[in-house]
Amino acid sequence: MPTALFVTCLNDTLYPGTGQAAVTLLRRLGVAVDFPQQQSCCGQMHYNTGYRKETAKLARHFVEVFGEYDEIVVPSASCGGLPSEAYESAAEAAGDAGLLRDVREIAPRVHELTQYLTDTLGVEDVGAHFPHRVTYHPTCHSLRARGLGDRPYRLLRAVGGIDFVELPAQEECCGFGGTFSVKNGAVSGAMNGDKARHVLETGAHVLAAVDNSCLMNIGGRLTKDGHAVRTMHLVEILARTEADGPLADVPVARNGALR
Repeated sequence: MPTALFVTCLNDTLYPGTGQAAVTLLRRLGVAVDFPQQQSCCGQMHYNTGYRKETAKLARHFVEVFGEYDEIVVPSASCGGLPSEAYESAAEAAGDAGLLRDVREIAPRVHELTQYLTDTLGVEDVGAHFPHRVTYHPTCHSLRARGLGDRPYRLLRAVGGIDFVELPAQEECCGFGGTFSVKNGAVSGAMNGDKARHVLETGAHVLAAVDNSCLMNIGGRLTKDGHAVRTMHLVEILARTEADGPLADVPVARNGALR
Protein backbone atom coordinates (compact mmCIF):
# COMPACT_ATOMS: atom_id res chain seq x y z
CA MET A 1 0.00 0.00 0.00
CA PRO A 2 1.18 3.59 -0.61
CA THR A 3 2.02 6.01 2.14
CA ALA A 4 -0.99 7.63 3.81
CA LEU A 5 -1.40 11.18 5.04
CA PHE A 6 -3.14 11.56 8.42
CA VAL A 7 -3.92 15.26 8.24
CA THR A 8 -5.43 15.66 11.80
CA CYS A 9 -8.81 17.27 12.44
CA LEU A 10 -7.34 20.67 13.40
CA ASN A 11 -5.50 20.92 10.09
CA ASP A 12 -8.46 19.59 8.14
CA THR A 13 -10.93 22.09 9.59
CA LEU A 14 -8.81 25.21 10.19
CA TYR A 15 -5.55 24.82 8.23
CA PRO A 16 -6.26 22.81 5.06
CA GLY A 17 -3.26 24.46 3.38
CA THR A 18 -1.00 22.41 5.64
CA GLY A 19 -2.39 19.12 4.35
CA GLN A 20 -2.24 20.35 0.75
CA ALA A 21 1.39 21.41 1.24
CA ALA A 22 2.26 18.01 2.72
CA VAL A 23 0.83 16.24 -0.34
CA THR A 24 2.65 18.64 -2.70
CA LEU A 25 5.98 18.09 -0.94
CA LEU A 26 5.69 14.32 -0.61
CA ARG A 27 4.73 13.88 -4.26
CA ARG A 28 7.61 16.13 -5.32
CA LEU A 29 9.91 13.78 -3.41
CA GLY A 30 8.49 10.79 -5.25
CA VAL A 31 6.20 9.47 -2.51
CA ALA A 32 2.92 7.90 -3.65
CA VAL A 33 0.72 9.43 -0.97
CA ASP A 34 -2.90 8.55 -0.35
CA PHE A 35 -5.54 10.39 1.67
CA PRO A 36 -8.07 7.99 3.22
CA GLN A 37 -11.38 9.85 3.30
CA GLN A 38 -12.65 7.91 6.35
CA GLN A 39 -10.02 9.37 8.72
CA SER A 40 -11.19 11.30 11.78
CA CYS A 41 -9.87 12.70 15.08
CA CYS A 42 -7.01 10.73 16.70
CA GLY A 43 -8.67 11.08 20.11
CA GLN A 44 -6.19 13.40 21.75
CA MET A 45 -8.89 15.65 23.25
CA HIS A 46 -10.55 12.61 24.79
CA TYR A 47 -7.33 11.11 26.11
CA ASN A 48 -6.01 14.34 27.61
CA THR A 49 -9.25 14.88 29.52
CA GLY A 50 -9.40 11.36 30.91
CA TYR A 51 -11.79 9.63 28.52
CA ARG A 52 -9.75 6.45 27.92
CA LYS A 53 -12.56 4.22 26.64
CA GLU A 54 -13.71 6.90 24.20
CA THR A 55 -10.10 7.20 23.03
CA ALA A 56 -10.10 3.44 22.44
CA LYS A 57 -13.03 3.79 20.01
CA LEU A 58 -11.06 6.32 17.96
CA ALA A 59 -7.94 4.16 18.18
CA ARG A 60 -9.96 1.29 16.70
CA HIS A 61 -11.14 3.58 13.90
CA PHE A 62 -7.54 4.70 13.26
CA VAL A 63 -6.44 1.06 12.94
CA GLU A 64 -9.32 0.27 10.57
CA VAL A 65 -8.56 3.25 8.31
CA PHE A 66 -4.75 3.10 8.28
CA GLY A 67 -3.99 -0.53 9.11
CA GLU A 68 -3.13 -1.54 5.56
CA TYR A 69 -0.66 1.28 4.89
CA ASP A 70 3.08 0.75 5.17
CA GLU A 71 3.74 4.32 6.40
CA ILE A 72 1.43 6.96 7.91
CA VAL A 73 2.75 10.54 7.81
CA VAL A 74 1.36 13.24 10.13
CA PRO A 75 2.08 17.00 9.87
CA SER A 76 1.81 17.36 13.65
CA ALA A 77 4.10 16.22 16.46
CA SER A 78 1.18 16.33 18.86
CA CYS A 79 -1.40 14.19 17.04
CA GLY A 80 1.31 12.15 15.35
CA GLY A 81 2.56 11.05 18.74
CA LEU A 82 -0.75 9.84 20.15
CA PRO A 83 -0.77 6.32 18.65
CA SER A 84 2.52 5.46 20.36
CA GLU A 85 1.89 7.48 23.52
CA ALA A 86 -1.72 6.72 24.35
CA TYR A 87 -3.36 3.99 22.32
CA GLU A 88 -1.93 1.15 24.39
CA SER A 89 -3.28 2.51 27.67
CA ALA A 90 -6.60 3.32 25.99
CA ALA A 91 -6.89 -0.27 24.75
CA GLU A 92 -6.02 -1.59 28.21
CA ALA A 93 -8.63 0.67 29.80
CA ALA A 94 -11.22 -0.71 27.40
CA GLY A 95 -10.11 -4.29 28.11
CA ASP A 96 -9.67 -4.90 24.39
CA ALA A 97 -6.77 -7.32 23.86
CA GLY A 98 -7.27 -7.34 20.10
CA LEU A 99 -7.02 -3.57 19.91
CA LEU A 100 -3.93 -3.64 22.13
CA ARG A 101 -2.24 -6.01 19.69
CA ASP A 102 -3.26 -3.89 16.70
CA VAL A 103 -2.09 -0.54 18.11
CA ARG A 104 1.27 -2.03 19.08
CA GLU A 105 1.66 -3.18 15.49
CA ILE A 106 0.65 0.09 13.80
CA ALA A 107 2.37 2.63 16.10
CA PRO A 108 5.91 2.21 14.64
CA ARG A 109 4.51 2.99 11.18
CA VAL A 110 3.19 6.43 12.24
CA HIS A 111 5.70 9.19 11.52
CA GLU A 112 5.72 12.90 12.25
CA LEU A 113 6.50 14.66 8.96
CA THR A 114 10.03 15.93 9.65
CA GLN A 115 11.03 12.51 11.02
CA TYR A 116 9.69 10.90 7.88
CA LEU A 117 11.65 13.29 5.65
CA THR A 118 14.99 13.02 7.44
CA ASP A 119 14.91 9.46 8.79
CA THR A 120 12.81 7.48 6.31
CA LEU A 121 13.49 9.39 3.06
CA GLY A 122 16.95 10.54 4.15
CA VAL A 123 16.59 14.07 2.76
CA GLU A 124 17.25 17.53 4.20
CA ASP A 125 17.36 19.68 1.06
CA VAL A 126 13.87 19.15 -0.35
CA GLY A 127 14.26 21.72 -3.13
CA ALA A 128 12.43 24.46 -1.26
CA HIS A 129 12.90 28.20 -1.75
CA PHE A 130 11.60 30.78 0.71
CA PRO A 131 13.22 34.26 0.61
CA HIS A 132 12.01 35.56 3.97
CA ARG A 133 13.27 35.99 7.53
CA VAL A 134 11.99 33.01 9.52
CA THR A 135 12.20 31.87 13.11
CA TYR A 136 11.11 28.49 14.47
CA HIS A 137 9.22 27.55 17.63
CA PRO A 138 9.89 23.95 18.75
CA THR A 139 6.57 22.87 20.27
CA CYS A 140 6.52 20.98 23.56
CA HIS A 141 5.40 17.76 21.91
CA SER A 142 8.13 17.99 19.28
CA LEU A 143 10.74 18.61 21.98
CA ARG A 144 9.67 16.48 24.90
CA ALA A 145 7.48 13.71 23.48
CA ARG A 146 8.55 13.06 19.88
CA GLY A 147 12.18 14.10 20.35
CA LEU A 148 12.51 15.73 16.94
CA GLY A 149 15.81 17.31 17.94
CA ASP A 150 17.48 19.27 15.18
CA ARG A 151 15.51 17.70 12.30
CA PRO A 152 13.28 20.77 11.68
CA TYR A 153 16.32 23.05 11.87
CA ARG A 154 18.27 20.99 9.32
CA LEU A 155 15.33 21.13 6.94
CA LEU A 156 14.89 24.88 7.37
CA ARG A 157 18.57 25.69 6.97
CA ALA A 158 18.61 23.80 3.66
CA VAL A 159 15.85 26.02 2.22
CA GLY A 160 17.09 28.27 -0.58
CA GLY A 161 16.97 32.03 0.06
CA ILE A 162 15.86 31.73 3.67
CA ASP A 163 17.11 34.10 6.37
CA PHE A 164 16.77 31.84 9.42
CA VAL A 165 17.16 33.28 12.90
CA GLU A 166 17.12 31.36 16.19
CA LEU A 167 14.27 32.07 18.61
CA PRO A 168 15.40 33.14 22.11
CA ALA A 169 14.24 30.83 24.94
CA GLN A 170 12.88 28.53 22.27
CA GLU A 171 12.49 25.56 24.60
CA GLU A 172 9.84 27.39 26.67
CA CYS A 173 6.18 26.40 26.19
CA CYS A 174 3.90 28.91 24.44
CA GLY A 175 1.19 28.27 27.05
CA PHE A 176 -1.30 26.48 24.83
CA GLY A 177 -1.34 22.85 26.00
CA GLY A 178 -4.88 22.14 24.82
CA THR A 179 -7.22 22.49 27.80
CA PHE A 180 -4.41 24.04 29.87
CA SER A 181 -5.02 27.35 28.09
CA VAL A 182 -8.72 27.14 28.99
CA LYS A 183 -8.34 26.04 32.61
CA ASN A 184 -5.39 28.33 33.39
CA GLY A 185 -6.05 31.34 31.22
CA ALA A 186 -3.97 33.87 33.18
CA VAL A 187 -0.85 31.68 33.34
CA SER A 188 -1.27 30.61 29.72
CA GLY A 189 -1.64 34.22 28.58
CA ALA A 190 1.53 35.26 30.43
CA MET A 191 3.49 32.39 28.86
CA ASN A 192 2.17 33.29 25.42
CA GLY A 193 3.11 36.93 25.97
CA ASP A 194 6.71 35.91 26.67
CA LYS A 195 6.78 33.74 23.54
CA ALA A 196 5.38 36.53 21.37
CA ARG A 197 7.97 38.95 22.75
CA HIS A 198 10.79 36.58 21.85
CA VAL A 199 9.41 36.18 18.33
CA LEU A 200 9.46 39.96 17.90
CA GLU A 201 13.06 40.11 19.18
CA THR A 202 14.19 38.05 16.18
CA GLY A 203 12.83 40.53 13.64
CA ALA A 204 11.35 37.56 11.76
CA HIS A 205 8.35 38.09 9.53
CA VAL A 206 7.39 34.41 9.56
CA LEU A 207 7.08 32.09 12.55
CA ALA A 208 7.18 28.36 11.77
CA ALA A 209 6.42 25.24 13.82
CA VAL A 210 5.30 21.64 13.31
CA ASP A 211 2.04 22.06 15.24
CA ASN A 212 -0.64 24.47 14.05
CA SER A 213 -2.28 24.42 17.49
CA CYS A 214 0.69 26.27 19.00
CA LEU A 215 0.97 28.56 15.97
CA MET A 216 -2.72 29.42 16.42
CA ASN A 217 -2.03 30.38 20.03
CA ILE A 218 1.07 32.50 19.36
CA GLY A 219 -0.30 33.99 16.15
CA GLY A 220 -3.47 34.99 17.95
CA ARG A 221 -1.45 36.93 20.51
CA LEU A 222 0.70 38.61 17.86
CA THR A 223 -2.35 39.63 15.83
CA LYS A 224 -4.21 40.89 18.91
CA ASP A 225 -1.22 43.09 19.76
CA GLY A 226 -1.06 44.45 16.20
CA HIS A 227 2.08 42.69 14.95
CA ALA A 228 2.20 41.50 11.34
CA VAL A 229 4.17 38.29 11.89
CA ARG A 230 2.82 35.51 9.71
CA THR A 231 2.56 31.99 11.12
CA MET A 232 3.12 28.98 8.86
CA HIS A 233 3.41 25.27 9.41
CA LEU A 234 6.93 24.13 8.49
CA VAL A 235 5.69 22.01 5.60
CA GLU A 236 4.11 25.07 3.96
CA ILE A 237 7.63 26.53 3.70
CA LEU A 238 9.18 23.27 2.51
CA ALA A 239 6.54 22.85 -0.20
CA ARG A 240 7.35 26.19 -1.86
CA THR A 241 9.86 26.42 -4.70
CA GLU A 242 11.56 29.29 -6.50
CA ALA A 243 8.79 29.16 -9.10
CA ASP A 244 6.29 30.19 -6.42
CA GLY A 245 8.15 33.46 -5.79
CA PRO A 246 8.06 35.34 -2.46
CA LEU A 247 4.96 35.63 -0.33
CA ALA A 248 2.77 38.64 -0.99
CA ASP A 249 2.89 41.38 1.66
CA VAL A 250 5.90 39.84 3.45
CA PRO A 251 9.31 41.59 3.25
CA VAL A 252 11.88 39.75 1.14
CA ALA A 253 15.25 38.85 2.67
CA ARG A 254 18.32 38.83 0.44
CA ASN A 255 21.71 37.80 1.82
CA GLY A 256 20.48 38.44 5.34
CA ALA A 257 19.26 41.97 4.55
CA LEU A 258 15.59 42.79 4.32
CA ARG A 259 14.17 44.91 1.58
